[in-house]
Amino acid sequence: MILADEVYQHNIWAEGSEFHSFKKVLKQLGPDYDSVALASFMSASKGFMGECGSRGGYYEVVNLDPAVKACLLKFISAKLCPPVLGQATIDTIVTPPQPGEPSYDIFKKETDFVLSQLHKKAKLVTELFNSMEGIECNEVQGAMYAFPRIILPQKAVDAAKAKKMTPDSFYCFAMLEEIGLCTVPGSGFGEKEGTYHFRITILPPLEDIKKTLEAFKVFHLRFLQNTSRLD
Repeated sequence: MILADEVYQHNIWAEGSEFHSFKKVLKQLGPDYDSVALASFMSASKGFMGECGSRGGYYEVVNLDPAVKACLLKFISAKLCPPVLGQATIDTIVTPPQPGEPSYDIFKKETDFVLSQLHKKAKLVTELFNSMEGIECNEVQGAMYAFPRIILPQKAVDAAKAKKMTPDSFYCFAMLEEIGLCTVPGSGFGEKEGTYHFRITILPPLEDIKKTLEAFKVFHLRFLQNTSRLD
């Protein structure tokens, strides 16, 4: 069974790329795949909505075994309903304004603005990280995060081990303490051994992202310089 998290379907930034749903791809693969069980998930907290506090989402299940489906229906029937606000939010997401309706023009304008700003920030973050010494970053092709690799001096790695920390955690805590920027160490994602990363979001407003990245650049270069001199 495939569990497809498709909440970033609106957040595609790479040139020439587009979203393809798992359901569409399964249909295109032919009859041999017609019976594959699939659950596709969507949420109000991503895309252009960003309504993380509304706790609203939905899913579609296809080709589910009837006995399993009966258990699923029993399970969800016994649960409490989501808050009214979450239900209302989901209703507006699945039934957005249509062309010709009174609110369509402003809906389209705001949606395009939000997505265009995220697109700009994805490109900005990618370019800045790749312009810096000691950092490599794949293009932010979609979603709302960058996951740059940091090339740490051996002395920084040794200092982290002396504190019983992973090197990327050591780096991220130093960043938090020095400039107040909170990131997630890559070691929490099962990165390849001997490599170090951190995850950072591109969600803040464009001007805030620019200021944050300027502060980050100063921190990063200072970190490399200071840890290279450790005894």
